[in-house]
Amino acid sequence: MLDLPLKLWKDEQGQDIAEYAVMLAVILVLVVGTIRLVGSNANNAFSSVASTIQ
Repeated sequence: MLDLPLKLWKDEQGQDIAEYAVMLAVILVLVVGTIRLVGSNANNAFSSVASTIQ
């Protein structure tokens, strides 16, 4: 009866999934932040060029 809780305590398979989920979340936050920053700066640059051309 006590073997099952000990097996579950020592089992680390679920821990790997949680670590991958955290890494994925951090990467997604960085990518989304970078895209928003680059997109905003690119939009300003293109608007400036377009107004200069006109």
